[in-house]
Amino acid sequence: MFEKLELMEKKYDEISRKLSDPDVISDNKLYAQLMREYKNMTPIILKYREYKKAETSCNDAREMLDEGITDKELKEFALAEYEENKSAMESITQELKILLLPKDPNDDKNVIIEIRAGAGGEESALFANSLYRMYTMYAESRGWKQEILNAQPTELGGFKEISFSIEGDGAYSRLKYESGVHRVQRVPETESQGRIHTSTVTVAVLVEADEVELEINPTDLKIDYFRASGAGGQHINKTESAVRITYLPKNVVVECQDERSQYKNKDKAMKILRSRIYESMQEEQAEKIASERKMQVGTGDRSERIRTYNYPQGRLTDHRIGLTIYRLEDILNGNLDEVFDSLATADQATKLASQEE
Repeated sequence: MFEKLELMEKKYDEISRKLSDPDVISDNKLYAQLMREYKNMTPIILKYREYKKAETSCNDAREMLDEGITDKELKEFALAEYEENKSAMESITQELKILLLPKDPNDDKNVIIEIRAGAGGEESALFANSLYRMYTMYAESRGWKQEILNAQPTELGGFKEISFSIEGDGAYSRLKYESGVHRVQRVPETESQGRIHTSTVTVAVLVEADEVELEINPTDLKIDYFRASGAGGQHINKTESAVRITYLPKNVVVECQDERSQYKNKDKAMKILRSRIYESMQEEQAEKIASERKMQVGTGDRSERIRTYNYPQGRLTDHRIGLTIYRLEDILNGNLDEVFDSLATADQATKLASQEE
C-alpha cells in the first residue's frame, strides 16, 4: 500500500506542476481532466503526508530511547512522543485503506428518484409525499437543485407516484442507499379509534445518464401522445400534451404529463428512460461478475424492506445496519446526514473486510 502511495504522491506533484503550465491552462478539456484528478487525489495525499510526519516523529523518539537517555523527564517525553505517534500511524493507516477503496464511478453524478405508493392506499400515498418532502429538504440544505419530472397526485395531497431529479456535487454518493421499501407505522388522520396502520412506499434511486453515456437508437422507441388526466388545472385535458415512451428492446415504459408542453414532457420522459436503461445495464453487468460479493448495505434491490418510520415512538430504524434513531421529525425535515454517514461507514467496513479476506 505504501509503495502505491509513494507513486501516487509523485504523480500528484507532477499534476500540480502541470496545472501551472500555460499550455495546459489554455487547453480547457485537459485542464478540467487534470483538475478533477488532482481534486480526487488531494485527500489521500494529505493523509499520507500526515502519516509520514507521524512516522518521522515516531522514529526520532525511538532513536532517543535507543540512545539510553538518563534524564527522567526527557525519557518520559520521548516515550510519550513514541506512543502517541505510533498510535497515530495505526489510525491513519486505517483511514488510508478507506480512502484507497475503489470509488463508485457514479458517486459524483446527479440522480433521479422515483417514489411509488405501495400497500396502504391513501395513507401510503400521503407518506410518499412525506418522503418527497424529506429528500427535497435535504437537497435544499446541500444547495442542490431539484425538479419534478412526473407526478400523479391524489385528492388528499399524496402521490401515487412521483419522479424528480436532484442535481448537485456528490448527489448519488449520498442518496444511493435509499432504494428499497420504506415502511411507515402511524395513526392516519382518518382513523377515529387511534389504531396504528402500517403502509409501504417504494423508492428507486437512478443515476442520471446523459446522452453521451447512453446512445438510444430512435427506431427502438415507440412514442404515444395522449391527453393528460388527474389534478393539474383546466388545461390538462384540452391537448394531447402527455407522452408515453416505450423502449422496445427492454419493454421499458415511461409516462410524463406534468408539463403543459408536449416537448417538455417528452424531454423529461427521455431523461427518466435513459436513467432506467442505464440502471438495467448496470444490474446486468453486476450479475455477470459472479465472484464479486454483493454489498451488505445494498443500493438497488427495490423489494428489500430497508427502513421503518415509527411515528408514535418518534423512531427511525434502518434494518440493513441495525441503526435506530429517536429523532424522526428531525429526519423527516431533511436532516439525513447521520443516516447517510452510518450507511456509508457500514459499506466501507464491508468492502475493507472483503479486501482483507
